[in-house]
Amino acid sequence: MQNAISDFLSSSTYAVAGASARQHKYGNKVFRALLGSGRTAFPLNPVTEEIEGHRAYPRLQDLPEVPEAVSIITPPEVTRRVVDDAIAAGVKHLWMQPGAEHEEASQAARDAGLTVIDDGSCILVLLARE
Repeated sequence: MQNAISDFLSSSTYAVAGASARQHKYGNKVFRALLGSGRTAFPLNPVTEEIEGHRAYPRLQDLPEVPEAVSIITPPEVTRRVVDDAIAAGVKHLWMQPGAEHEEASQAARDAGLTVIDDGSCILVLLARE
């Protein structure tokens, strides 16, 4: 799993599925942490137009470029759709944050050749160590 985490964190572009405009929400904290570490990140949220001064996009297919990595912070039933979109878009790495895990979606992503982190690891913990 350590190699998967290293690969994810060394990506050039990110999307945060489940990004939130509310600063106390986990999706906002992850988005801000990625930006704060100097990374290029896009917020994904189908009902919000702007998050932390950045345009929010409804789905991966709406982004101006395909991100290498996607952090997923959604309910498991939404995770499956995000993973299907990620596979179709050509994303390389997925990180299902605690609570977003979906076993079938993880397997589908692995079968499609994506690197998947779904072991309960928290990206905020790893970004704080950098």
